[in-house]
Amino acid sequence: MTNQARIDAIYRYPVKGLSPQRLVRVKLTAGATLPADRLYAIENGPSGFDPARPAYFPKQRFLMLMRNERLAALRTNYDEASHTLSIQWEGHEAARGDLRTKEGRLAIEAFFRRFMPKELNGPPKVLFGEGHSFSDVVKKVVSIINLASVVAVETAAGAAVQPLRFRGNIYVSGWPAWHEFELLGGELAVGGARLKVVKRIQRCAATEVDPDTGIRDVAVPRTLMDNFGHADCGVYAEVSGAGEIAVGDSIKETAGG
Repeated sequence: MTNQARIDAIYRYPVKGLSPQRLVRVKLTAGATLPADRLYAIENGPSGFDPARPAYFPKQRFLMLMRNERLAALRTNYDEASHTLSIQWEGHEAARGDLRTKEGRLAIEAFFRRFMPKELNGPPKVLFGEGHSFSDVVKKVVSIINLASVVAVETAAGAAVQPLRFRGNIYVSGWPAWHEFELLGGELAVGGARLKVVKRIQRCAATEVDPDTGIRDVAVPRTLMDNFGHADCGVYAEVSGAGEIAVGDSIKETAGG
């Protein structure tokens, strides 16, 4: 059964907490995240982040779905060539800015001051650090979501669970539910790349938010704990061998697991 595993979808999140971008194919680099994944973040009040010395900070320092579910009402698009972020709100473009420029960042920051003033702990600020990813973990990783595990959660919850709640990079079809946990320490051949599975992903309240409506409607962490004895869904993997991956590529277990 595991020999039939395939990449069902690929996503990246250029700005932490905002909309995903669906990719058809992408080139992975050893020791790196997906290109432009969590490349920017919106600081929610002073965080101490130093762009000259970028370092890991807990997600609570930034705007994020776990606490700021209103973000799910926004539709954003990031153009990698121009570094331009556009924000759609209530059916129209509400802001646009080149995140490399002071003027562009100010335009985006001004929008968030208007959009969610009661949720801000201070002036919102677009953050960037050369070579840095605003990931939820210290290491540079790719997140993998097993779609069969999502179906298991959906069945246990008795309600629809949109896979994008888990904000993963690679969505996999063809594995049995929870098979991803059996792969810890092993390597996967994914398209032309190799990935080493390093950690289970513990889920937080962000997964309670429907990514289409912004409504907290399914207690995913509680559902996981009550029905499966853990709060995990998905795994992190490090890119151990560079190469291109694409939707439809096979996934083969090459070691460990």
